[in-house]
Amino acid sequence: MQKKNILISVIDGQGGGIGRQYISALTSVLPKDLPVTIRALGTNSLATSNMLKGGANDGATGENAIVLNAGRSDIIVGVVAIVVANAILGELTPTMAQAIGASNARRILIPFDSCNTRIAMLSNGPLQAFIDQAVRMTTDYIGELLQ
Repeated sequence: MQKKNILISVIDGQGGGIGRQYISALTSVLPKDLPVTIRALGTNSLATSNMLKGGANDGATGENAIVLNAGRSDIIVGVVAIVVANAILGELTPTMAQAIGASNARRILIPFDSCNTRIAMLSNGPLQAFIDQAVRMTTDYIGELLQ
């Protein structure tokens, strides 16, 4: 049975630049007729606004928006720090991190060494390579959901 709509929540803070890059890359490869909503969830209004400019369908800002939508999402995308309490210079609250971690959504986390969070990875590369990989993981999972 096909799902009616797939909700992809993209969570970002500060200026929302990584979320915007991801959304722009994803929307450039997604067929327009797929039942997908890309929701920009910013820890602040600048991040939300920037992600909307990247092509998100809609957006919301703040702790309550992130907590509420984490539970409704099929896919959550963001930098690794979104699952770490008090990350992104304190913009990511413990409540947000807990909601994201407890969500049944598929979490696709983009490696980005920031806010005192380091990632042990087997390969290094430019941020765009990790964003491209996140887009591939997203489209693969969308395919699974629509089967």
